[in-house]
Amino acid sequence: MAEKHINPVLKQVLELGPTLAFFLIYLRIKEDTFTIAGTEYSGFIVAAVVFVPILLVAMGILWSLTGKLSRMQVFTAFMVIFFGGLTAWFNDERFFKMKTTIVYGFMAAILSIGLWRGQSYLQYVMEDFLPMQEEGWMIFTRRLTIMFAALAVANELIWRTQSTDLWVKLETFAFPAVLFVFLWVQIIGLQKYLIEEPKTPTD
Repeated sequence: MAEKHINPVLKQVLELGPTLAFFLIYLRIKEDTFTIAGTEYSGFIVAAVVFVPILLVAMGILWSLTGKLSRMQVFTAFMVIFFGGLTAWFNDERFFKMKTTIVYGFMAAILSIGLWRGQSYLQYVMEDFLPMQEEGWMIFTRRLTIMFAALAVANELIWRTQSTDLWVKLETFAFPAVLFVFLWVQIIGLQKYLIEEPKTPTD
């Protein structure tokens, strides 16, 4: 199926909406306990499990509208399903919390492999969106690798030492905001490496 363009606002809603829905559901039921098939589950675990179908529905709509899902979106969905399942099966919220560590760690590892081979895998993904000289891509990739590794370590420290309330807030808002600001600063700082498209002569 060929990729189709959709309203960017709708695209953002479909991509970010499930995480926000998880946050709102958690706030609503975090103090509650649910008994399902004779087993008691906390509000956090129920919110984590409900998050799975919400994410899948949003991704299904996004795929039907655009005809495409990125590898990162598919990987994230797999991780959410896998760790959401473990969270419910073992009735242990730690599985869902460590998912974030593994996702960020995986990205850092993949980019590190590319750097070790003298390549920027980031360039393969973003080159059409951000035409840039190879030197710029290598700098960008090294910095983003460090950022992903730092986020993985930060998540691990936070969920192991802080309250669930704080982790949910940081997972929903702080981590994405930090990554967004980091990417924005890098793009601005690497302007000198950008490749300008040749101007089309006009009559």
